[in-house]
Parts: sequence; C-alpha cells; structure tokens
Amino acid sequence: MKHIGHPLFNDERYGGHLILKGTTFTKYKQFIENCFKILPRQALHAKTLGFVHPNTGELMRFDTELPQDFQDCIEKWRNYSKSHATEEEE
Repeated sequence: MKHIGHPLFNDERYGGHLILKGTTFTKYKQFIENCFKILPRQALHAKTLGFVHPNTGELMRFDTELPQDFQDCIEKWRNYSKSHATEEEE
C-alpha cells in the first residue's frame, strides 16, 4: 500500500502513522492524532478468510464483523467529513 501512496492507517513501519498528504494545520493534526488513539494499531481487517484444511481437505471459512475500534474511527471520520463538507458549502 505504501508503494501506491496509501500506507495502512497507523502502520508505523511504512509511514501510516504520519500525515503524508493534505494539510498539517493544528486542528487537522489533532484530529488525526485522536484517530490514532481510537485505533492504536494497523487498520487492517479481513471480513472473511478461508482455506482448504491441509489434512482433512475441508473448506474452512471464517467470518467476522468489523472490530469496535475500527467502527469508532470510521464514525469519527464520517462526522469530520460531514462537518467539513458543510463548512465548504458556506
């Protein structure tokens, strides 16, 4: 993801813990830092994983919902986007 200019959110190894694009104004920077606190790990999640079991040949499939910290961070971004879209319209 870093290679295409979009490192994983909060991935320290590849720069996802830094503001690489856009504004670095204090208000925005504080917003991003708050998001890092809400989601203090890489933002990487698999909704569904599956594989064929090597011994039984059975298809194993695992589904999971989005973790709460992901949901909280996404909601924070949605609210931020809405408030800034309103500001731009004014």
